[in-house]
Amino acid sequence: MLAFTSDRSASAPRARGKWAALMLALFVNLLFIAVLVFSVSWQNRKPEAVSAELYAPPPVNTPRPQPKVEPIQPPKVEPPPEPKPVPKPPAPVVEKPEPREADITLKAKREAERKQQEQAERERVEQERARREAEAKKAEEKSQADARARQQQQQLDTMRAQAERETRLRAEAQRETQLRAQAERESQMRAQAERESQLRAQADAEARGRAAQAAAGAARNKSQLDWIDKIRSRIRGNINLPPDIVGNPEAIFDVVQLPTGEIIDVKLRKSSGVRAYDDAVQRGILKSSPLPRPVPADLFQRNLELRFRPNDQ
Repeated sequence: MLAFTSDRSASAPRARGKWAALMLALFVNLLFIAVLVFSVSWQNRKPEAVSAELYAPPPVNTPRPQPKVEPIQPPKVEPPPEPKPVPKPPAPVVEKPEPREADITLKAKREAERKQQEQAERERVEQERARREAEAKKAEEKSQADARARQQQQQLDTMRAQAERETRLRAEAQRETQLRAQAERESQMRAQAERESQLRAQADAEARGRAAQAAAGAARNKSQLDWIDKIRSRIRGNINLPPDIVGNPEAIFDVVQLPTGEIIDVKLRKSSGVRAYDDAVQRGILKSSPLPRPVPADLFQRNLELRFRPNDQ
């Protein structure tokens, strides 16, 4: 593209070139007029007379009379011949007279005007071309600006769409994370509830077991106490208490027996302080063999600890 300066800077050289061209054209025209005047004054001939002959056109042929029409068979009618064209007379040759000084001046003036018109036309064409180039440049700049604006808008739309997609993806990820966390919490709560239920069931079972075991132990202890009471009751029935026993002293004996209840050994662990009472209790133990068997049989104990007091019933 051509680069143009302002109209003022461009019009100054054009005005100077215009005046220079006008001066040169005037100088050339004056030189041409001087040459013509010199040639006319050097050879001045009178124009020769021109003679012309006129010719009359040839006579035109008249058409022939047609024959009479026969009643039986009419004859064929021939068209009349076309008249021959009359040749035009040749144009007279007129010799051009030598140009005079006024004609030379007029011609030089017209030539100067023609050159001025050509120069003005060239300037107009140049201005029109510059205007078109400026318009084309503006149109191209506008097109480029529109293209840049469209590209920027496309980039903004792309960035906005990408931001929306990222926001949507983050929201979906966050929602999925929340759902997964909620599912995990619910699963943990269900597992915790199941564990608590199992623990409660286990605790209940253990409590029931302990209760049953305690009940069984209590029943076993009661049965064992009842069995010991039966043994002691039999032994008391075989004890002859000595007279004059002061107080209610206690004597403790270790008794070894067989599963059949037969006594195989009796030892005094703690004396009551009254020798006669201790001997009477020992004889009563040996006399009570075999001892009563426990019910149930698994309550049997080989070694028994028996406590006796004279005032106990």
